[in-house]
Amino acid sequence: MNITFENPDKVNGLLTVTVEKEDYQEKVDKTLKDYRKRAQVPGFRPGMVPMGMVKKQYGMAVKVEEINRLLSEKLTEYIRENKIQMLGEPLASENQEPQDLTTDGPFTFAYDIAVAPEFTAVLDGKDKIDYYAIKADDKLIDNQIQMYASQHGEMRDADVFSGNDTLTGDLRQLDEQGNTLEDGITTDSSMIMPSYIKDEAQKKLFDGCKPGDIITFNPKKAYANSDAEVAALLKIDKDAVKDLTSDFSYQVTGIRHFEPAEVNQKLFDSVLGEGVVSSEKEFRQKIGEMLQPQLAVNSDYKFMQDVRAYMEKKVGELTFPEALLKRIMLLTNKDKGEDFVEKNFEGSIRELKWHLIKEQLVAAQQIKVDEADLKAMAKSAVRQQFAQYGMSDIPDDVLENYAAEQLKKRENVESYVESVIDQKLMHALKGVVKLNEKSVTLDEFKQLMQPAD
Repeated sequence: MNITFENPDKVNGLLTVTVEKEDYQEKVDKTLKDYRKRAQVPGFRPGMVPMGMVKKQYGMAVKVEEINRLLSEKLTEYIRENKIQMLGEPLASENQEPQDLTTDGPFTFAYDIAVAPEFTAVLDGKDKIDYYAIKADDKLIDNQIQMYASQHGEMRDADVFSGNDTLTGDLRQLDEQGNTLEDGITTDSSMIMPSYIKDEAQKKLFDGCKPGDIITFNPKKAYANSDAEVAALLKIDKDAVKDLTSDFSYQVTGIRHFEPAEVNQKLFDSVLGEGVVSSEKEFRQKIGEMLQPQLAVNSDYKFMQDVRAYMEKKVGELTFPEALLKRIMLLTNKDKGEDFVEKNFEGSIRELKWHLIKEQLVAAQQIKVDEADLKAMAKSAVRQQFAQYGMSDIPDDVLENYAAEQLKKRENVESYVESVIDQKLMHALKGVVKLNEKSVTLDEFKQLMQPAD
């Protein structure tokens, strides 16, 4: 077997493989002998079927299969040993001449190879990159304390409606004269939060109401374009709401006012544990410390965005084998067609460029991913999933079991590997480059994250 590789423009490669009879014949003969031993043909004892008959029935299929196996094996071996950084998979050359496999050969197969452009991506202490450290300012701490106060608040009866109070009352459908409609829709103990009413005029009708007051309003106007909300309020089918135009009377029977918890020792102990802090000043300081790790995640994310932009500029423009990459992209997106390829090709090239840059950065920092890393990442992902449902105190053995299940799926493992690499690379690069640290508020940081016009 002879393999040659031509790469005149450095990115479009042509790999030619010549297969001789002696490359495949021994394996083909052995396979056919095995077939003969197992073949069951009427009129012949097991293992005594004439080899000519076996070759006639299976010879060509076995030969083609063996040649394909050889090609795959030798192509992979050649690319690895010659350190060809290939993009995608080898494609049969558009100039491939038909091969008559009914002959003994030799057979010549040509493959187009997309080769990654040559460049060097290096970061060291001479490189200066911004790092935006988000500070837990008074506004952020105030918002966090308000959230804790709301979480530990309680509902209380009120004499007068205000703000976000919840009303309980009885609904009665009215006729055109404003009287209760006989056999009309009625509901008892219906709950309304006027703050959620979309129509301002209808919302205003509830201002300052008290238990015992009767308010006339129109549900369809109150919740415009939301038949589902009207149906839920009136406790009827959504289909029955479509043609409903009636006003309703609503007699207020109760007002429930939500009272946030006071910012005092009881709240301190509820949030942080008994006796951890003993003053509002200490409480605020502790809240600021608790927020810092969450804010650091955002800062680190922005840092890696800036690393990417910095490296893409530092590396400069790269030449890619565009025509060949479009062929590869089209093959993997056959159902989406050429329009999809044209619309998404530029974005794919940007992602490919960053992928190649990141590969060099990862290699330079000698980043490895082991089983412990994957397990820790899987547990973290499971913990976040539970947290979305308000479940934070999950026993470690439960997390272990869920993480083990997640790691049985290949797509999850690939995702966790990428996450571990990204995390390790971020930490490594923070210790390599010179950080130009800038202290910003969360609001200022959000502005930085806004996409450029």
